[in-house]
Amino acid sequence: MSHTKTTILIILSLLLALPAHGQRRNNRQVIRAYPVAGATISQIRGDELRGFDKWGFTAGVGAIIDLTDNNLWHLSIESDFSQRGVYNNTSSPYALFHFTMNYVDIPLTIHFTDPYGGITFGAGLSYCRLVQQPHGLLVYKPEIFLPDTSDMSFLKNDLAAAFDIRIPVWRGLTLNFRYQHSLLPVKRNWNFWGYEKESDREPKSWSNNCYNSSISLRVLYVFGEDNNKYKNKNQNKKKKR
Repeated sequence: MSHTKTTILIILSLLLALPAHGQRRNNRQVIRAYPVAGATISQIRGDELRGFDKWGFTAGVGAIIDLTDNNLWHLSIESDFSQRGVYNNTSSPYALFHFTMNYVDIPLTIHFTDPYGGITFGAGLSYCRLVQQPHGLLVYKPEIFLPDTSDMSFLKNDLAAAFDIRIPVWRGLTLNFRYQHSLLPVKRNWNFWGYEKESDREPKSWSNNCYNSSISLRVLYVFGEDNNKYKNKNQNKKKKR
């Protein structure tokens, strides 16, 4: 078993064990675990298709660690399975072009929570390991557009910036929006041939570095969390006014 797989399994095992062994401070649980699942839309910047058209699935487990006693600053770590890729199904100019890539993501994010509304804003980094190379269907109109498909392998390691917003719904149930974008190319110098611009009269060749970009809509349930406490704080604030 490779070192990467071993590391992922160890992190996953620790996260799954957290609900039963959550630490407490001043009669308050400071480590809370959660499962998460949702959908993703993604694109590969540099593939000449443009647009968040690829739908996928994401799911995993995570843990939140309180960094301050006032419950405003947190650190979260997750182990997620996520699908990304490309989708295009138009008659012109590209015909049919779609493929899926499967990743294991390990994001580390710092969060700040609005003490009255309970909305949480986060930013951090995500290490992404490609566990399955592109698989799908590639059909082109070569007289208009032709990517080089002789080597469709992508780099296995991806480091991405991650930004998310978490909105409390009920008790530990939370709605989460996450945006993630590669900081380093996931494929270097992908070659293309065709008409780069509509105004071009003659075909030419060029190459691009490619980056993953995705938006996720997820639902998570945080064990030991009570989102009603933020509503109570908001009500007390209104009464003081």
